[in-house]
Amino acid sequence: MKKLLIVGCGNIALRALPRLVRNYRVFGLVRKVEQGERIANLGATPIVGDLDDVSTLRALRGRADLVLHLAPPGESGEGDRRSANLIAALSAAPPERLVYISTSGVYGDCGGAWVDEARPLAPQNLRAVRRVDAECSLLAWGGQSGTAVVVLRVPGIYAAERLPLAHLKRGIPVMCAEDDVYTNHIHADDLAAICEVALDRGAAGRAYNASDDGEIKMGDYFDLVADRAQLPRPPRISRAEAEAGAISEGLLSFMRESRRLSNTRMKAELRVRLRYPSVHEGVPRGVAP
Repeated sequence: MKKLLIVGCGNIALRALPRLVRNYRVFGLVRKVEQGERIANLGATPIVGDLDDVSTLRALRGRADLVLHLAPPGESGEGDRRSANLIAALSAAPPERLVYISTSGVYGDCGGAWVDEARPLAPQNLRAVRRVDAECSLLAWGGQSGTAVVVLRVPGIYAAERLPLAHLKRGIPVMCAEDDVYTNHIHADDLAAICEVALDRGAAGRAYNASDDGEIKMGDYFDLVADRAQLPRPPRISRAEAEAGAISEGLLSFMRESRRLSNTRMKAELRVRLRYPSVHEGVPRGVAP
């Protein structure tokens, strides 16, 4: 049985673990001993270490035939030091394959166009810049080490417990239809399944848009969630009003980017069959507000 190392044992890892432990001997990197209990209960072996401190990662050497890298970069700078530290820890005994969970934000604003994986990367904020750095570093290392590095570019992840209900309750506005942007989504359960097949079938040096089939604007998505949760729909404002301070800079950064992700490569090469083809199937009716 091959050994699988999961780096970043959050929600997606926990969703994937029940299936992964049937096919692999699974190890999970956790920062604290007590954090290891939840993955141990699902059949994985915790390894204590901190991606921000390469000296704590010595135990990773030789532990992995495969790696699922779900950990995000840090919150500052233009580079992803965590991925660099992981590369250093794995380089003495490189794994066969590493799957990295990136973001569709690496494409930047595409003016609502359909985007496939051949689109040049054009990150527009530091979050996305750090993701591009991680992708480039990992792919270059894969070419040097012989590790088959696979990149999944992931849009907005949602599930019943991962919906913008707090925004809706606070009455935070969204942009009017003529100024609104296209947004992309993937259900957390579908992403967990995509990670599993990428570990098995992902091609070396290949990127895949890990998105559902949907084509929806951000305001319409918020309206859908509001209706399903029986909450008032958010007010609509113009882009000029949003830029003038009616919407926080954090949320506004997402509203400045519009694109529609093509998942053709993911479906053809990874043979993914989505359980939730769009948010219309994935956002539950009667979700508790």
